[in-house]
Amino acid sequence: MTAQLTIEDFSLVFRTRHGTVRALEDVSLSVERGEIVGVVGESGSGKSVLAYAVMGLQDAAARVQGGRILFGGLDMLGAGEQALADVRGRELAMIFQSPRTALNPIRKVGAQIEDILREHANLPSRELRKHAIAALARVRIPDPERRYNAYPFELSGGMCQRVMIAMALACSPFLLIADEPTTGLDVTTQAVIMDLIRDMSRDQRMSTLLITHDLGLAGEYCDRIAVMHAGHMVEIAPVEELLSRPAHPYTRQLLAATPTPRSTVEGLVSIPGQLPDLRRDLPPCRFSARCERHVALCDEAPLPWTSLSATHLVRCRVPL
Repeated sequence: MTAQLTIEDFSLVFRTRHGTVRALEDVSLSVERGEIVGVVGESGSGKSVLAYAVMGLQDAAARVQGGRILFGGLDMLGAGEQALADVRGRELAMIFQSPRTALNPIRKVGAQIEDILREHANLPSRELRKHAIAALARVRIPDPERRYNAYPFELSGGMCQRVMIAMALACSPFLLIADEPTTGLDVTTQAVIMDLIRDMSRDQRMSTLLITHDLGLAGEYCDRIAVMHAGHMVEIAPVEELLSRPAHPYTRQLLAATPTPRSTVEGLVSIPGQLPDLRRDLPPCRFSARCERHVALCDEAPLPWTSLSATHLVRCRVPL
């Protein structure tokens, strides 16, 4: 298969008045055509920072320290703004985590979808309204003809989320980055949206990078899962292999902390400790202070990747 997205040894920092935050360090990941790859981890692990970097939407305080990001044949770090604008919305789309922030509050949602179609879909003007309404209907927005004329502040948070998804899918992108795409949606609508994304991945060979803290969701819809902790990628494996044979201690603790239909309040566990301060000098393994399997060897650099199989990689000195 041909990789739609390739991230190689990517490192990024934020320069702040309180010090340099090493947000991402030596992150590597690929997404093949038609594949759904989930990126999971605690809040603050760097999942959304990675998503924005792929889109070329780094904060002004961000500085790339090394590595590269390739989307198809385009170098996303070296491309000019016009080249990035040409692919965003048409070939590369993103469902943002905060729809009320991402949507323009003073434009009707139908007009905002039309903006995407007008720029990238090469449709005649008379067809724009019909396709915008169809995009709203596809994500199960009730009465899409009426919602077409609504402003974001007139819609609920869940409805705004569906509008964002409609905008992202309007031009059938080659790669979809979905950052917590089902936030604010009820369980039934969540399943409809995720089924739609999965169908597009299969039928149109759309690649998907799914950012989520929900291991259950990733387990149901993803082909592979990449686990992030404190700006490091620590384990990558096919979903069945990762869920049945997790090798990194952090992955095992994430799974143990994930509720199941049989879970009880008493049976829920939490991961001890907290994410490290990324402004400080840290050991090669950023999980070492929270890990019960920590040994002296864990503090020796560099921290290597270990291949447990042809498709299962773990970055740990003492994998399980």
